Amino acid sequence: MQKAKLGISVGLLGAAIYLTALSGSLLGLLVLAGYVLLVEDNQWLRLSAVKAVAVYLFFTFVIQAVGYVPDVLDIISDAGNLFNAYVSVPVLNDIVTLVKDLIYLAEKIFLMVLGVKALNQGTVAVPFVDKLVVKYL
Repeated sequence: MQKAKLGISVGLLGAAIYLTALSGSLLGLLVLAGYVLLVEDNQWLRLSAVKAVAVYLFFTFVIQAVGYVPDVLDIISDAGNLFNAYVSVPVLNDIVTLVKDLIYLAEKIFLMVLGVKALNQGTVAVPFVDKLVVKYL
């Protein structure tokens, strides 16, 4: 079992990074990932730190993008009102809220699985994220 410079196992530090992402603390995630990238030499740990940040940012982006759907439809509705055409989908906000909640739940489950796998220095393959992480690290 490899030890990090903090004195804990590399797997435990990797799990801590994923669980910090799970908590939603972007500042804590960036501090831990920054520490790993600046101080630690273990390649698996460095890849895990970048992967945790990438997964967190990906899900944040997707949730934000889904949240803009009602705004886009409001713009279309306002444009339609200029020509006396009323466009409305009253259940759209409920649907968007449901989709955002499902994405949020998927994020939490995925980060928990990654955190548990990290205890044994394992990971879950996410092809597009892994490709980006290897390319830029």
